[in-house]
Parts: sequence; C-alpha cells; structure tokens
Amino acid sequence: MMRDLKCRLMSVFCLLASVAVMADEGMWMPGNLDKQTVRILKEMGLELKPKELYSSRKPSLKDAVVSFGGFCSGVVVSEDGLVFTNHHCGFGSVQQHSSVEHDYLRDGFVARTRDEELPNPELYVRFLLRQENVTERVLSAVRPDMDESARAGAVDSVMLAVGAEVSREDSTLTGVVDAYYGGNEFWLSVYQDFNDVRLVFAPPSSVGKFGWDKDNWMWPRHTGDFCVFRIYADSENRPADYSPDNVPYHPRYVAPISLEGYREGDFCMTLGYPGTTERYLSSFGIEEAMNGVNQAQIDIRGVKQTVWKRAMDASDDIRIKYASKYDESSNYWKNSIGANRSLRRLGVLEKKRAMERDLQNWIRRTPAERDSLLHLLTDLELAYKDRRAANRAQAYLLESFFNGPELVQLALSILNFDFDADSKAVEASLKTIVDKYANLDLDIDKEVFTALLKEYPRHVEADYLPPLYDSIATVYGGSERAYVDSLYARTAFATPRGLKRFLENDTTLNFFNDPAISLSIDLITQLFEMNMRMSAANLAVDRGERLFNAAVRRYYADRRFYPDANSTMRLSFGTMRGYEPFDGAGYRHFTTVRGILEKAREYRNESDFDLQPELVNLLESGDFGRYADEKGEMKVCFISDNDITGGNSGSAMFNARGQLLGLAFDGNWEAMSSDYLYEPRLQRCIGVDIRYVLFIIEKYGKASRLIQELKIE
Repeated sequence: MMRDLKCRLMSVFCLLASVAVMADEGMWMPGNLDKQTVRILKEMGLELKPKELYSSRKPSLKDAVVSFGGFCSGVVVSEDGLVFTNHHCGFGSVQQHSSVEHDYLRDGFVARTRDEELPNPELYVRFLLRQENVTERVLSAVRPDMDESARAGAVDSVMLAVGAEVSREDSTLTGVVDAYYGGNEFWLSVYQDFNDVRLVFAPPSSVGKFGWDKDNWMWPRHTGDFCVFRIYADSENRPADYSPDNVPYHPRYVAPISLEGYREGDFCMTLGYPGTTERYLSSFGIEEAMNGVNQAQIDIRGVKQTVWKRAMDASDDIRIKYASKYDESSNYWKNSIGANRSLRRLGVLEKKRAMERDLQNWIRRTPAERDSLLHLLTDLELAYKDRRAANRAQAYLLESFFNGPELVQLALSILNFDFDADSKAVEASLKTIVDKYANLDLDIDKEVFTALLKEYPRHVEADYLPPLYDSIATVYGGSERAYVDSLYARTAFATPRGLKRFLENDTTLNFFNDPAISLSIDLITQLFEMNMRMSAANLAVDRGERLFNAAVRRYYADRRFYPDANSTMRLSFGTMRGYEPFDGAGYRHFTTVRGILEKAREYRNESDFDLQPELVNLLESGDFGRYADEKGEMKVCFISDNDITGGNSGSAMFNARGQLLGLAFDGNWEAMSSDYLYEPRLQRCIGVDIRYVLFIIEKYGKASRLIQELKIE
C-alpha cells in the first residue's frame, strides 16, 4: 500500500513537473496580466518586470513592436527606425517594385544607401501607446428591453464615439474600441500610425520563400522568412506622409538582439498582433466554419490557383504580376485544408460537445443559471441550423465572385468608389484600383472566371444561383466561356481606359448599363438577399454565442481566461521544444543550413527549392562567423510552444531578458485547428533564427551598414 502511495505521489510530481515546462496557453493582453499569469511568467524564467513589458508612461518592450500594414507584425531594431518583419509580409511591396528587368522577387533587394530605400505608399506601421477598459461606458448604452439588433447598434455607436474622442484631442493618434470575450468586455486602444515605410532589404525568394507551397505550414522548415523596412517621420519625429524631406524615425524603444541562441526548454515569448481566434466558439459555430468558409476556400481557391500557377510557370512577366496575390490566396487555402484536417483528426467537435454537455448539466442544477439559460444550447443549435444553407452558399458566393475574377473585383471597387471621402482615402482607393489593373492579365482572368462559373453550382443549392446563370442557359447556350468572352468584350472596365472615363465623368459612358457593373449589382443584390434570409438567425447566433461565452467563464470560474485574438497586441509565452507528430517520429526544436542543402538536392527539379549558386557556395563554406552556434553550425529556424495565429507573422520572439531571438512566421501542420482549440502536445510556433537573418544580411547581401545600426548583445 505504501508503495502504491509512493507511486501515485511520484506520478503527481511528474505531472506537475511536466506542466511547469509546458506552454501557457493563451494570447494575453500585455497591459492586463493578472497576478497568476505574472507569477507563471516568472516561474517559467522571465527576468523582466510587467512594467518593462508594457507601460503607458515609460518606454517598454511593447514600444518596439508594431502592427505591420494591419495584416502582420514587426519589431523595431534600430534607433533609426529599422523594422524586421517576415518576407511574406513584405512580399506585396517587393512585388510592386519588381519587373522583369529588376526582379527583386527572384534576386532580392538591397538599398546601399538611404536614398535607395523604396517608398510604399500603401504601407503603414502602428504603435500601441496605451489601452483602457471602457466596458462600463460602452454597456451603459444597453437597456434590458433591447433585442440583439438594438443592443448591437447602441454598443457600436458608443464604441465609435469613444474612439473618435482620441483623434479629436490629437490628430496624430487613432482610437479603436474592440470587443472582447464575445462582446462582454470592451477596451480602447490608442495608436500612432506612421505612413512613410520604405523597403530596405529583401532576401531572394530562394531564402525568403524557400520551399514555397510544399513547405508552407510544415516542420521541419528552412525558410529565411524576413524582410527589412525603415520608418520615416517628419523633422520633429511625428507621423507624416511620404516626402523626400522625411527623416528616419527615432523610436521610444529598440529591441536588443541576442546572438547567444537557445536550448531546448528555454523560455520564449512572442509579442505581436494575432488576427482572430475562436477558442470560445460553440461546436455549432465550429462545424459551420468547417463546412462553410473553410471548405469554400479549399474548393474555390484550389481551382483559381491552378489556373494562375500554370500561367505563372510559363512566363516571368506573369509570375511577377501574380506572385503576391497567389501567395496570399494559397496561404489561406492551405490553412483551411490543414484546419479541417486537424479539427477532424484531433476530435475538436467531440471535445467541444462534451464540454457543452457538462455546461448544460451545470445550468440545469444551478437555479440562477437555469432560469435564464435552460434553452441556451438548444436555441443556439437551431439558429445555426436555420442559416446553414444560406451561410454555406454565401461563403461560396464570396469566394467564387467577390474574391474570384478580378474584373468583378474591379467593377465592385469602381461601383463603390467614394468621391466624398477625404483626399487621402480617395488617393489610396484609386491607387489600389490602378495597381490591380497593372497586375491583371485578361486571358488568365477569363479562364479563372469560366472555371469558377462551372465550380460554384457544384456546391450550392439552385436557389442560390445568381441571375447570370439564367443568361448562360438562355442566351449563351449553356456555355460559360461564351458568356465570359461576351462580358469582357462589352464592358468598358476590362482596361484602365474605362476607369479614366468614369473618373472624368464621361457622359458617353452608360455606367449602370455596363455589363460588368450590372453584374456587380446583381451579385450585391444576391448577397443582400442571402443576408436577409439569415437576418433572424444571425441575431440569434450573435446573442447565443455572447451568452454562451459568458456562461462558460462563470462555469469555469477557477480558470484563467484570455480573450480571443482580435488584431490587438498580445503576449504569448512558452518554451523551446520539439514534438512527436505521430508514433515513431520525433522532431527536434531547430533546423540548420544542412537541411537547406539536403532539400535543394532532393527537390532539384522543383523550382520551389532552387538556390542561387552563390548562395550554395556561401552555405557550403561553413564560414558563419559570429552567427554560428557553439558547435559551429548555422541554425535557420526553431520552434516553441508559443500560442500564435494569423497576424502574428513577423512577431518578435524574445528570450527571458527581452532580447530578440527571431521572428515568428508560421504554425505547424499537425495543429492547424489551433484557432479553435489549443493543443499543447502538438502546437508549435515556427520562427526564423535572428542569427540566420543577420548572416544573410551581412554575408549574402553585403549590407554591413544595416548590421551596424543594430543593438546586438
């Protein structure tokens, strides 16, 4: 008996020990860390104090971290405003500056002087200055007798008003109020945006995109996914639109860089701007996402990308034009494939349903909950069921048409062009349209449109077919290609000349009778009708999910709850550690340049793994200098169990002293369901080692001037 007790005690001790070194699930608000989270951070090895992570009054680590373009993250690494982010985050900018004569996608880009740094008018970086809980103020507008629609309207009005107050007090600041915990809490974030952001360094795609689609979301990884930009400001260090007179921005805080590296089990934290997660979504919501948005992206983007890729492989000009949009499309296409696969393999729906059964039992036996929430889950299930067909059709409509043929996207942009917006917004909208024309090939777009017209009806009920299908059947003899050829031949907006006529208010342009504009209006009408069909169900789902979120937090009152990601700054932390993806296989926590050369040899006939001869020579030389590890090897990528999602790309990965170790750029294939459920055994954050970044900049790019700007410790 004593032996059994000792064994049980030893088992408990081992369990506690294993928990201590595992990741702490969650994407935490760095300015709202509870005492328990602070204690865990310290126990795991963090040497910084909370106020050194986040402070609204004094410079802190959060002041070195930026939202990059609103879709990625970045980190400031020099007193003159250098920003490190991912290559795939800067990919669109690199593409825009590329041509067949100056192929920066293929060859990379290096600004030898600051005068050579390339402006990107569409880019901005955003610094978080402070956050404030405004829940009480926002919810003061809510009355008990309000239905969900009235509640949403009242809440939105106060959120906008609170945010607008910030800009009225200081025109260089932006205030944004975001909802947390399913709309049960609200926080104001105050930001400062800098709009003059210039490209400084981009490695060749053989480094920054090594492995392309085949390696995307996979481990082991050997991708040098980084890019370098610089923030510019006016002479007084304030935000300013691009001007040759602007000077490098001097930040409040510069992230120091460590060349010490890491060992398995070392503390690691990630600071950035994760996009969205749905960790508190009901099982009904997860099932809807799997069969709707995720499956639509899988089916429709797969068709579109096949057409694009075939054309890109046949022409350098097309490859450059389509590189950025293909990259963006394929990234989320593969993400959706992996997410649905992991959700099924890891039994996420079953786990959610088991939790919901426990919650329902708790509601039944708790009088205060039973009186108001007895039918919560039943009502939520019915609401999702009521909108199932329309929701799925809407997902396919958006992917097939609104995110499909670029002619339709152009027509929609022109139809919705706002001449009454401020001059800056008008200029930005116009530039977006002009750039889309510049990167459009009509023959490829026709082929995409034809393929998607055939694909869409395979996935939706006949009730959800737009009117154009009647025209195809009656006027064009059932030929999708004949309809497409006629549309592109008759519209004025297949070329920039139509845009010019529109902007000049050409009276000979019969705008609303133009077939592309008419089609866009039909599609908008179709989308509106779908929304009307779902309106009652949508309100019921919103209300049910909000109440469900609050009920879960009350049921598990003894647990720590972090809010779902919503594109605001978040801190995640854990340790460097490998994992076992399946029985008999084990991955270590880092890769080296040896793997780059091995993959290049193994896939020597695949362009995704091509290497320039000079890069091969450099890597084979073994001359890694101070960037080598203690064994003389060059580490390329590493993994930790930090909790991340889309938007975290380019996030700074710090050690226990707040020194930069690398840049987060991907998750791993085995845990693609992580937006809905964190799986500590499998989920990993993939980062590019900062030493490999600096090695490529200095040794391959020969840009020592950039290295000299950095704060290397």
